[in-house]
Amino acid sequence: MRIALAGAGAFGEKHLDGLKNIAGVEIVSIISRTGEQAAAVAAKYGAKHSSTELDDALARDDVDAVILCTPTQMHAAQAIACMKAGKHVQVEIPLADSWADAQEVLRVQQETGLVAMVGHTRRFNPSHQYVHNKITAGELNLQQMDVQTYFFRRRNINAKGEARSWTDHLLWHHAAHTVDLFAYQAGKIVKANAVEGPIHPELGIAMDMSIQLKSESGAICTLSLSFNNDGPLGTFFRYIGDTGTYIARYDDLVDGREQPIDVSQVDVSMNGIELQDREFIAAIREGREPNSSVAQVLDCYRVLGELEVQLAQG
Repeated sequence: MRIALAGAGAFGEKHLDGLKNIAGVEIVSIISRTGEQAAAVAAKYGAKHSSTELDDALARDDVDAVILCTPTQMHAAQAIACMKAGKHVQVEIPLADSWADAQEVLRVQQETGLVAMVGHTRRFNPSHQYVHNKITAGELNLQQMDVQTYFFRRRNINAKGEARSWTDHLLWHHAAHTVDLFAYQAGKIVKANAVEGPIHPELGIAMDMSIQLKSESGAICTLSLSFNNDGPLGTFFRYIGDTGTYIARYDDLVDGREQPIDVSQVDVSMNGIELQDREFIAAIREGREPNSSVAQVLDCYRVLGELEVQLAQG
């Protein structure tokens, strides 16, 4: 499986580290905003080609699939370009920053029949897989999810603390993780409400947001998001069910009393991003739809689109 990766920043390297652990995978091409960065990352991971242009990778006949870790605003158009070039594609979250664009990506996927997957990593983290397995086995009925997504990003910087060329978004990026995960664990979302705090004078985005969700099963979700939080960073999920309470912190899991739960045997790795990439590669090799396919996650973007309209109306 010959892979091109576009967007060799902090998250792009997480994918490259995961791909190293998957048998039969070759990193062929690295695309990045500057030629220097693309060449440096290509050298680090043994890729024979680097460029600043995605089209250069799409024109190569030794590229089977593309992983997009580019700015949010590029995702939909680049995913479509990959499929129209005959390449399977995994696009990092979010699939798009509008409901219309998300629907168009699905249309092109259905037209081409290629594997198109979205990086909804929470579906793959062993912690969330453990809870999902409990739910599907009928051992846990989810009543509520309480989720905190907190960062300190008052400037345009990435996860490495480096300057970023684009502006992140609480709704279309960070809320997408929880909106999809809640539906994955509790069923289709039938009600959604949102409020947001003041708009940052330079970044032009809300730095704080609160979202409420209700699923067809009756379960509810409360999601708090902030770029103003100067404290423990990341996303913390509390699952409250009829037979137990679980707190997930990325790949780790504890019960409601903070007692650790061993999730090391849930899957072949403890790294959610590696597991996500393994699913992408396996789906291509086996000619099947992957977990977190565009079709499976599309309804998340319907909900985000409805919330955007709500917020615009005040």
